[in-house]
Amino acid sequence: MSTEVLPDEKALRCGRRERALAQMAEHDLDVLVLGRQANVRYVTGAPQLWVAGTRPFGPTCVLVRSTGAVHLLSTWDEGVPEDIPHENLYGISWNPVNTIAALKRIEGAATARRVGTDALSPVFAQLLPTAFPNAELVDGELAMRAARRIKTNDEIDALRESIAVAESGLTAAVSELRVGVSEQELAGVLLEALAAGGVSTPANQDVAWVTSREHPWRRPRGDGRVQAGDLVALSSGVVAGGYTGEVGRTWPVGDAPGAAALFDRWDRLWANLIAVCRAGAGAAELLAAYDASGEPAPPMPVARGLGMGFDPPVVSARLPETARAERLNPGMVLAVTGYVWEPGVGAVFGREAVLITADGPEVLTTSPAWRG
Repeated sequence: MSTEVLPDEKALRCGRRERALAQMAEHDLDVLVLGRQANVRYVTGAPQLWVAGTRPFGPTCVLVRSTGAVHLLSTWDEGVPEDIPHENLYGISWNPVNTIAALKRIEGAATARRVGTDALSPVFAQLLPTAFPNAELVDGELAMRAARRIKTNDEIDALRESIAVAESGLTAAVSELRVGVSEQELAGVLLEALAAGGVSTPANQDVAWVTSREHPWRRPRGDGRVQAGDLVALSSGVVAGGYTGEVGRTWPVGDAPGAAALFDRWDRLWANLIAVCRAGAGAAELLAAYDASGEPAPPMPVARGLGMGFDPPVVSARLPETARAERLNPGMVLAVTGYVWEPGVGAVFGREAVLITADGPEVLTTSPAWRG
C-alpha cells in the first residue's frame, strides 16, 4: 500500500468542480470561500487531514468563478493536484490578519460583488469583508449542497468502492458471530477487515450491538456478550477516498424464537421503502412508508445522502418540514434504514445504499441478509 498522499483522480475532481462552478452561477456567486473539510476536498481534490470531532472555521479554499482558479490553504505540495499551481497556495498562519492579506492578493477578490461562505466565525465575520471590499457576504453552503446532492458518474464509482470495503468488514464480523463473543470483539474483527481493505477511517462509532428484547433502540443490560437467541445488529461504515460507504445487517445467533416473523416484517417495510426511491418522489414518502407498514419511524434518520460526509437530503421523523421540502432526484445516493422491533424478540436493523436513477432505484449494497 502506498504511503504517498495522492489527489483524487482528475476526472473525479474536475467533474465535481464543474458542478460547484455551475451552482455558483445559479446562486450568483463570484467567489466561494470554503472551510468545511468535505467541501474543500470536493472542490480541490486534495485529501484533507481527518480528525475526530469538529474544527473551527477558517478560509481553507477559495474558488473564483470568472477564472475557475482554486486557491488552497496548504504549506506543502503533497496531495495537491497539478491544476492548483504552487502560487495558488497560501500558508497556515496563527494570525488571521495574515490569512486575510493572502486572500486580498487573489485575482478577482477586489472586484467580487457576491461572496459565499459555507461557514463563519465571529472573527472572520469581521475580517472577510476586508478581503472582498466590494462584495456582499452571503450563505455559500446552499450552492455546495445543491452541487453535492447529485453525484457524477465518477462519484458513484467512488461510492461503490467505499461500500465494497464496508461490506468486507461486515462479512468478517458475521463470520465471527457465536455465543459468547463480545460486541467489542466483533467491532475489532470488523475494523481489522476494513484496515486490511486499505481503509483506517471508520464512518461510525457503534459497529455491533445486541438488540434489546425489552426496549427499542436500547442495548440490553449485561456484559455485551452474545447469548443464544440474540438478534445482533452490525453497522459497517468507512470513509474511503473521502466518500462514506455504509451497510447494516442483523443476524440471529442460534435459535431465536419469533425472529423469522420479525424478519418478514422488515421485508415488508423494505418493500415499501424501496418503492418510494424513485425520481420525483417526495422525501416525506419514506416516512409514510413506515406508516404504511404499521411500523413506528426510528429516532434516527430514515434516509440521508451518502457522499463526502452527510449530503442532503436528511429524512427524519423529527424534521418533518425538512422532509416535506425535499424531493428525490436522479443521481442522489441515499443510505436508507429499515428498523422493526418486537418485545421479547429484539430488533431487525438494516441499512442499504440506494442510487436514484431515472429508471428506478439501484441498490448498491450486495451483502446477504439472514433468511429463516
